[in-house]
Amino acid sequence: MFQLLLDVGPYCLCFYAVMILGVLVFLVSRLWKMLRQLNQESRADIPPGSLGLPLIGETIQFMAAINSGKGFYDFVRVRSLRYGNCFKTSIFGETHVFVSSTESAKAILNNDMGRFTKRYIKSIAELVGNQSLLCASPHHHKLLRGRLVNLFSTTSISLLVQQFDELIVNALGVWEDEGTVIVLNEALKITFKAMCKMLLSLESGPELELLQKDVGRVCEAMLALPLRFPWTRFYKGFQARERIMSMLEKIISRRRRGLDASAEDFLQHLLAKDDNSCSGGLHRLTDAEIQDNILTMIIAGQDTTASAITWMVKYLGENEEALEAIKAEQLHLAEKTSKKLFLTLDDLNEMHYASKVVKESLRMASIVPWFPRLVLQDCEIEGYKIKKGWNVNIDARAIHLDPMVHNEPNNFNPSRFDDESKPYSFLAFGMGARTCLGMNMAKAMMLVFLHRLLTTYKWKVMDSDSSTENWAIFSRLRSGCPVHVTRI
Repeated sequence: MFQLLLDVGPYCLCFYAVMILGVLVFLVSRLWKMLRQLNQESRADIPPGSLGLPLIGETIQFMAAINSGKGFYDFVRVRSLRYGNCFKTSIFGETHVFVSSTESAKAILNNDMGRFTKRYIKSIAELVGNQSLLCASPHHHKLLRGRLVNLFSTTSISLLVQQFDELIVNALGVWEDEGTVIVLNEALKITFKAMCKMLLSLESGPELELLQKDVGRVCEAMLALPLRFPWTRFYKGFQARERIMSMLEKIISRRRRGLDASAEDFLQHLLAKDDNSCSGGLHRLTDAEIQDNILTMIIAGQDTTASAITWMVKYLGENEEALEAIKAEQLHLAEKTSKKLFLTLDDLNEMHYASKVVKESLRMASIVPWFPRLVLQDCEIEGYKIKKGWNVNIDARAIHLDPMVHNEPNNFNPSRFDDESKPYSFLAFGMGARTCLGMNMAKAMMLVFLHRLLTTYKWKVMDSDSSTENWAIFSRLRSGCPVHVTRI
C-alpha cells in the first residue's frame, strides 16, 4: 500500500486530499444549515409538524403511503389529525405546508398579491414536461392558456358531446354479453378514445394501442422517486414519455408538411392558428409546448374523468334514493330525445339533478386531493409564517369532508347542491386563474355516460371496497368497481 502511494506521486496525493476535504466541508455545511433550519422552524410562529431526517425528510413515509392500500393521501390525513389544519413536512428534499380551510384556499387560489404559483413535485414535472400548463410559470401559463382556452369553447364541447355519446353507445352495447363489467377499465378505454379522437383524430389501430399503454406507464410513474435507473418505475415512465413525444413529433411534422391537414381536431386548430398568431399578437406555440400540453390533456381527460365516472357509478349503486331520483330524470329526458341519434349540449343543460350527482361524486371522491403552489414571497397563513421557496398545498379532500363546511360530509347527498355552497368549499377543479381548463368538458363526459348507462342498464355493485390504487396520482378505486349489469 505504501509503495502504491509513492507511485501516485505527491501532487496527486495533495489533489485527492483537497478533494476529500472539500467534500467533507460541503457535507458538514449542509448538515449545519439543516440543523439551523430545524431549530428556526421549531418556533411557535412556524406551522407545527416534522421535517423528518436530514436531506430525505419524510420521503420514506410518503413513499410507504403510496405503496399501501390506503393511498398516498393517507400520509396527509395522518398528519392532519396529529397537527391540525395547517402543518409542515419535508418531501423529496423540500418543505411542504398543507392547509385545509376555505379561508386559506381563497387566499392562495385568489393569489391577488402574486405570492404563489403552481408547482408539482419533480417526478410529475419531468413526466408531463416543463412546457405543460401544469408546470408553467405565471407569465408562461397566461400565454399558454390564452392559446388553449378556445379549444374548450361551447362549439368544441358540443362536438365532443356527440362524439363521446357515439363511443358510449357502442361500448355499452356489448356490456350485456359480459355480465360483470369492471367500470374503471371500460371508462379508461372510452375516455382515452374520446380524447385521442378530439385531440389527434386517432380512433383505432396499433398506434392508438401503444399510446394508451405508454400514457398508463407515465401515470404510474408520477409519484415515483425521480431516479433514472432502468429497473425503476420512474425510468419506465420517462421512457414512455419519450416514445409519446416521438410519436407526437412525427404527427406534427406530417401536419406541418401539409399531410393529414384535412383533420379537424385540436392539434390542427393549434397549428392553423400559429400562422396568424404573430400578427394577431398571440403567443406562437413551439412544438415542445404543443407536445407537452397534448400529453397533459390526454392524461387529464382520460384518467381523472374515468376515475370520476367509476366513483359515480359506485356511489349511485349504493344509494337507492339518489339512484331513483336521477333515473326518473334521465328516463324522462330519454323520451324527449327519442328521435335524436345522439345527445346535444342543450340536452345536458336539462340534467339538473344529474349535474348535482356529478358534483357530489367529485366532492366525495376528491379525484385531485390537493392543489400545490410554490411560495414566491414570505407570507402568513392560518396565523403561521410561510417562507419564500416553500411549497403550500391546499388540502381539497379535507375541505370536501369537513363537517363544519358540509353537513354529514360522508353521506352521498346530491341535494346538498340545491343551494349555493359556501365559497371555496367545492374544489374539484380548483379556483382562480388556474381553474381547470377542461372543467366543462369533464362534466359533459360524465353526464353523457350517466344518461346512457341509466337508460340502458340496471346494475349492482359487486365490491363495496373503497381502497384506492397504489401509485395512482388520482384517486382511483383499486377494485375498479365491478358491476353486474342487466339490460332494461
